[in-house]
Amino acid sequence: MSPSVRIAAISAALAITVTFAVGAMVLASGRPGLLVNAASTTSSSTIQSAILTSGDAIVSRKPDLAVVDAGVQSQQGTASAAQSDLAAKTAKLVARLKSLGVADKDMNTAGYWVGPVYGPSGETITGYRASEQLHIKWHNVDTVGKTLDAIVQEGGATNISVSFGIADPKSAQAEARTLAIADARSKAQAMASAAGVKLGQVIRVSDLSANSRPPTPYLAATGAVAATPTQVPVGQMDVQVTVEVDFAIG
Repeated sequence: MSPSVRIAAISAALAITVTFAVGAMVLASGRPGLLVNAASTTSSSTIQSAILTSGDAIVSRKPDLAVVDAGVQSQQGTASAAQSDLAAKTAKLVARLKSLGVADKDMNTAGYWVGPVYGPSGETITGYRASEQLHIKWHNVDTVGKTLDAIVQEGGATNISVSFGIADPKSAQAEARTLAIADARSKAQAMASAAGVKLGQVIRVSDLSANSRPPTPYLAATGAVAATPTQVPVGQMDVQVTVEVDFAIG
């Protein structure tokens, strides 16, 4: 074989090897649900075969925490008078909350505002309004309705909203994560059986989300005095987890 023919043959062989390597890289970057199986004929290293899948799970829990946002406001002729009156109203509300069992650490000011009030023309200042928003954590969710009535009727609170949560969601998230991985394994096993291969060990697990979906928040009427005790159904919260899992092909 002449030198020129030999060089051409070697170049062709290299081109085939490079083409195969590129093809293996494309297969190796497959998305969830694809089987990956590629090995280089020119190297002892291989790209591990795998089944990529995802799993989902939802765990429901009764909320054990109510988050109440309650506002207090005052309108007076001067800014200082509005602030002084607001301070007295806020102190009354805080005292009522403490009498209901709310700890100092579960109350904080979420917002404070003082500004002028204008007349119909929009140019003349007719007074000043001051408002303060309190952020309150209430741990006895079964008595939220009575608590709202008390802080409105006796504490002078207005603009109240309530949402619910789980004080420590880690256990629910852990349970949902376990179920999500089991769901991913079930899907992978079905794919392996359909493909005629054996499902191997887990290569990688990724937690894509761990979210809580709360019940719809309750909004109280501004400054309204309830004719009957306020009812606030607590409902259930859904803790959802999604995982992505790579399984080896045994």
